[in-house]
Amino acid sequence: METEVPAILRARETIAPERFTFHSSRMRMTHVTPEQLKAMDADSDRCAVELSDAHVDVLGYACLVAIMSMGLGYHRTSEQRLHLRTAENGAPAPVVTSAGALVHGLGTLGAKKIALIAPYMRPLTRTVVDYLTHEGIEVIDYTALEIPNNLDVAAHDPARLPGLARALDHSDADAVVLSACVQMPSLGAIEEAEQLLGKPVVSAAVCTAHQMLRALGLPAVAPGAGHLLSGAYAEAPPVAP
Repeated sequence: METEVPAILRARETIAPERFTFHSSRMRMTHVTPEQLKAMDADSDRCAVELSDAHVDVLGYACLVAIMSMGLGYHRTSEQRLHLRTAENGAPAPVVTSAGALVHGLGTLGAKKIALIAPYMRPLTRTVVDYLTHEGIEVIDYTALEIPNNLDVAAHDPARLPGLARALDHSDADAVVLSACVQMPSLGAIEEAEQLLGKPVVSAAVCTAHQMLRALGLPAVAPGAGHLLSGAYAEAPPVAP
């Protein structure tokens, strides 16, 4: 989140007049386990209040699997609760979760069938698959890279991802999720993967940037971030909850 979303918005600054600042508050998590994810999510209220001290215009909640592991449809609960925290602090701001953004981004593309790559252990990856299935998105194939350490997730080489995506059963997929995790870098491989696969390719970070721009009321367009941010969906409203 702290690298790819700013990179997307900086790229947007080369073609549009708006300028952005970035502010972070951290929830602690070192190993991607259900226990640490639950403890991390419990800290999200504090982070929302801290960020609203800066009167930010939109908040992005970075951990996709933390949201999804809390129960089906939980991104709606989280977004509403954290928005309330900002309002209570006198600085109301919309909240975009990466989990909700992935659902909304795929909906914007009209993608009903997808294939995806996730860095998580297989049980947590199944949680992601079940969550998306509940949202009406069929996951026809997936790869779980089974990387337990969060820093190792960040160090995964994005150049490997197009090859991993090509190995998926993606022929009937409407879109491919190159990284179902904002911690695993993929931005530099999005357009290569689209050319390789011949279909839209997104990531949790790309979808988060798209939804944050739409929450700001700005055209969701940025060069180098794939079809979703190409301009084809620049004015698409966020998908209704």
